[in-house]
Amino acid sequence: MQEIRFPAMDHSAGTVPDNDGADTQSRAADLWFSLLGPLTVIRRGAPLALGPLKQQLFLAALLTRPNAPVSVDTLTEVVWDGEPPRTARKNLQVYASALRKVLGGPDRPDRPDGGNGRLRHGPGGYVLRLAATECDALLFEELARAGRAESARGTAGRAARLLEQALGLWRGEPFAGLAPRAAALRDAADRLRARRLAVYESWAEARLEAGEPAAVAETAGEMVTRHPLRERLRVIQLTALHRCGRRSEALAAYDDCRRLLARELGLAPGAALERAYRALLDDTPPDPAPAPAPGARPSRDGRAGPCRLPPALDDFTGRAGPLAGLRSALQRTGGGPVVLAGPAGVGKTTLAVHAAHHLAERFPDGRAAARLRTEDGSARPWTSVLGELSRALGCTEPLSGDREEAAAAWRAWLADRRVLLVLDSAPDEAAVRPLLPDAGASAALVTARGRLPGLEPARRIELAPFGRDEALELLGRITGPARLAADPGSAARIVTATGGLPLAVRVAGNRLAVLRHLPLSRYAERLEHPGEALDELAAGGLSVRARLADAWGGLPAGEQAVLRGLGALGGPVFTLADASRVLGLGEREAARALDALIESCVLAPPETGPGPDAAEAEVTAHGTAGLERYELPRLTLLFAREQAGPG
Repeated sequence: MQEIRFPAMDHSAGTVPDNDGADTQSRAADLWFSLLGPLTVIRRGAPLALGPLKQQLFLAALLTRPNAPVSVDTLTEVVWDGEPPRTARKNLQVYASALRKVLGGPDRPDRPDGGNGRLRHGPGGYVLRLAATECDALLFEELARAGRAESARGTAGRAARLLEQALGLWRGEPFAGLAPRAAALRDAADRLRARRLAVYESWAEARLEAGEPAAVAETAGEMVTRHPLRERLRVIQLTALHRCGRRSEALAAYDDCRRLLARELGLAPGAALERAYRALLDDTPPDPAPAPAPGARPSRDGRAGPCRLPPALDDFTGRAGPLAGLRSALQRTGGGPVVLAGPAGVGKTTLAVHAAHHLAERFPDGRAAARLRTEDGSARPWTSVLGELSRALGCTEPLSGDREEAAAAWRAWLADRRVLLVLDSAPDEAAVRPLLPDAGASAALVTARGRLPGLEPARRIELAPFGRDEALELLGRITGPARLAADPGSAARIVTATGGLPLAVRVAGNRLAVLRHLPLSRYAERLEHPGEALDELAAGGLSVRARLADAWGGLPAGEQAVLRGLGALGGPVFTLADASRVLGLGEREAARALDALIESCVLAPPETGPGPDAAEAEVTAHGTAGLERYELPRLTLLFAREQAGPG
């Protein structure tokens, strides 16, 4: 199929378009990385030898996420396609060292473009640092954003020129020759192609707005042939043909689209396509492009985009450290989603919503939240969540049809915007991945009961129960500080009995606020009784037992069995030797079982220090007995005992 070509831009000597697209300026860019076609790196006009195939795959993997860490696991998967040798990590170090020499000569930290400055290794993996003027994919995004901004300002001619410059950067298929060798590269290539399609559509709409339909009519037919179910393209094609006076061709194109939608998807044409068709029948000037939904872009007076978040709690308490961590993580561009993990009832959703409400300036194009589980705790279809989010944020892209194309169109829409997605209660990585932005300044904040270890790259923040002071502050805000001040000892016993779990503290406060006659000391006694505590922690629609049961149902059967076994412990704090005894396992097997609970955020990582029986513990061969203390939250322990039954 003939490739649609836009005027190519020669960047081998660092020729870079300026922001208004009126002319170009020349900069002596030392390196130029090109991945919108065969992978090449050019230094001052001369292509560099990038080494053997696996080294090129290593570089290609880094270029899928420039300026963001790419994990060793991801690099290993790309380079060896699921069959790595035992020396894989060492081999990656060799490839990195060789690339440093190719890109910047011997490691010289004083060189801003070479050695450690360009390709770095850190806790999150390897990072390849590039400026937008050094990489065609980055420059493509920069030009696309600038073009969209000009369109929003109503300067269609300048927008079209910028978008055409962006399209002129393409030299063929992304990662040509390398993409078929690794799933991650194929996915990256698919995303780039979807992005190119969206930019083409924006260019065509700008040309139509500028009164230049002929250029659009020449290319729209070929694009429609490649993407026949793309309604936005069909609107562009009909409008261009109509404006060029080619009404019979436009009518035939509409009829072809209508038949295809009915046959392939069982759908009728959308509203925008129907408007273009009606304008064609009436022979009236058609709209050059569908009008954006209200709030889909920031208004010219600077108002924020749509906010579709649950209301923030008036009595939000504490969390200064995690809140600062969230804000810092969400202020950074790139690096994957931010995962807020923690056990049931610890306040993940409350914190995520609170943070999102205070980030309007950072995300002017909108903020929206969606829950990823149904009422019974199962995963919602991601297409359902996608529809909810797109409606909330005013996305007018056609997101129906092929699942992968819908996800790619969603990511392309996000790439031009600064949107914050709050994806609440993620059951697993698969429920999250299709919804995540993969380029641009949009971000996703994911809450989950587990750490979602397969979601890479991601920045993780783990939320722990309240400390004593935070728990007392929340309890006082609900019941009234004077009541706590009258009996501070009993108030401390209450928050201790809840284990500092924010949901339990809130339920206790709600009960005390209603039962004004109940002394704090008597309520503390009830909560301290193992057989009564969970019964007492229910008020209205809030129930700690129900929340724990929901979390329990989401655990694998093996982890449930381990928790039932731990119910035989005498108290929340225990050692590995204690766990080994009650589970009937060797210490290695018991340690693995506890690690699984830690990964699910049911159990906190152990603390090193004297255990409850340290004075009598015998140090084992590896010297850890009595030194690592685990703590199972008290209410989880009580629930586990209930599940174990009498015995």
